[in-house]
Amino acid sequence: MTASGQELGAAATDLTPAVRLDGVTRRYGRGGGQLTALDDVTVAVRRGDIFGVIGHSGAGKSTLIRMVNALEAPTSGIVQVDGVDLASLSTAELRAARKHTAMIFQQFQLLDTVTVLDNVALPLRLDGIGRRESRERATEALEFVGLGSRLGAYPGQLSGGQKQRVGIARAIIRNPAVLLCDEATSALDPSTTLQIIDLLKRVNREYGTTILVVTHEMDVIKNLCHSVAVMEGGRIVEQGTVMDVFVRPQTAIAQAFVGTVIPHELPDRVRRAVGGHPLWRLRFIDEEVTSPIVGALISDFGLRVNILHADMTDIQDRTVGHMVVQVEGEDSQREAAFSYLADRIVSVEEVNL
Repeated sequence: MTASGQELGAAATDLTPAVRLDGVTRRYGRGGGQLTALDDVTVAVRRGDIFGVIGHSGAGKSTLIRMVNALEAPTSGIVQVDGVDLASLSTAELRAARKHTAMIFQQFQLLDTVTVLDNVALPLRLDGIGRRESRERATEALEFVGLGSRLGAYPGQLSGGQKQRVGIARAIIRNPAVLLCDEATSALDPSTTLQIIDLLKRVNREYGTTILVVTHEMDVIKNLCHSVAVMEGGRIVEQGTVMDVFVRPQTAIAQAFVGTVIPHELPDRVRRAVGGHPLWRLRFIDEEVTSPIVGALISDFGLRVNILHADMTDIQDRTVGHMVVQVEGEDSQREAAFSYLADRIVSVEEVNL
C-alpha cells in the first residue's frame, strides 16, 4: 500500500486522471547557472487516453515523461499517477509503483546477448517469477505484437521495426496502467512508423492502457493520439483534442507543427505574385470539404476567386481540409461572402502570407 492508503495500479475511478502534473517545475543547477527544463506545467491525462506531447528538442518533453515514472523528481509541484502523489511514496513503494508504468524507447534498449524471448521475459524474471512462467507470458506478448516466429532470434538479427515490437512486448508484459513512449518511432521509416502506431492503438484498445507519447513529429500525433499538448521553452502553450489543435491552432508553434501535416505556407514565388493583397484562409471538416463553397462565392456573390493552395487529410476518422484563396470584388460583396463562409465552415480568416 502507498502512504495515502491506495495501492498504485489498483482500480481507480474513471474520473481520476491516469496521470496528472500540477504546477510542476524542474530546474537543474544552482544560482545564476540554473536551467529550467519544466516551468509550471499542469496537465491531466484521462484514463484510457492516448495523449501526445509535442515540441522541438529542448522543449522539456523528455523531462516531463521522466517525471511520470519517477526517474526524476520535480523541483516544485505534484506528479500523480492513478491519483497517488509519487513524492509520498517510500523507496520500496516507488519501486513497486514503477511496475505499473512501462516505457518504450527510441533506441529500443534491448540486450544484444540474449534472445528476443528472454529480452521480453526479463521484467518478470526481475520480479522473481520463474523461468517457465515468464517465458510463457513472454511468448504470448510476442505473439500479440506479431513476432511469435522470432522467439529464438537475437536483436541483431531483427529490423528496426521488429526491435521496436520487441520493446512493446517487453513493455506490456506486466500489463501496465500507463505506457510511456519517448520518441518511440523516431528511428523508424514512415511505413514502419505506421505499423507501430497501429500496434500501439491495439494495445490501447484491447488492454485499456493509457498511453503518453512524446514526439517532435506531428504525423505521429495525427495518426495515434486523442489529445495533445504543445510544449515550448519548458511550458505547455496549448492543449486540447487533436482535432481542435489541427483545426484551430492558437499559437505560432502549434500552427507550424500543423503546417508540417497540412501545409499552408505559400511558396515565395506565389507570395510575390499576389502582391501583398489580403487572402482568406478557409478550414473545413467532413461534409464541408465537398461543399461547393468556391462555386457559391462566384455565382452567388459575383466574386473572382483564385485558389492558391488546397489540401486535405484524415484525422481521427474525420476529414480536415484547408484552402488559401485570393478573393476580388466590391467591399460589400466580400463582406457578405465572408459572413456566408463564417456560418458554413469551421473557420475563415483574412491573412497576409
